[in-house]
Amino acid sequence: MGPTRRAVRSMQVLVACMFAFAQTATAATLNMCWTGGNGYTMTGRMELPDSAMRKTLVRETDITAFKITGYFNGTRVGSWNLIEKTPDTSWSLYFDPATFTFPTAIDLNRQVSQEWNANGNVDDCGNPGFGFNAGNFAQDVCINGQYIEPSSIDPETTFFATYDPVTPDCRSVAALSKSRIQP
Repeated sequence: MGPTRRAVRSMQVLVACMFAFAQTATAATLNMCWTGGNGYTMTGRMELPDSAMRKTLVRETDITAFKITGYFNGTRVGSWNLIEKTPDTSWSLYFDPATFTFPTAIDLNRQVSQEWNANGNVDDCGNPGFGFNAGNFAQDVCINGQYIEPSSIDPETTFFATYDPVTPDCRSVAALSKSRIQP
């Protein structure tokens, strides 16, 4: 005599739960912290499938969750979450998983930029709103629809991601950045 209907159903549920757990357990969660000019910083978190971490270059279409929060002298000035994205949102992301860096146009020798709710003019982040842009002119932030010129830093400044937690002052990332550069 074969298994009962109830036993078969229980096995199906068990297999479905195991499959669902395996799917959620294969996501990489990375943190980031950017230090801009004149007291501006930004923290963030992104999730992507582990399989994307084996790519040469991760793009915005690979990202499953993303959030950034901006600070001025340690005080929160705004945030943006990928779930807020609309068809008009500036959203472009380049990430090199081999080096844990976010390349800019200069790194890739072509016209590309990081546009995280902020275009090349850094003026379309919404009001209220927050966004980040890194291109061939600078790395900088947008707050409430305004380009924040004092936040600008050199576009070639290396910007790292990490598995480690970050703080608004970015001290934890600075230590990591130095350890990645030195053998």
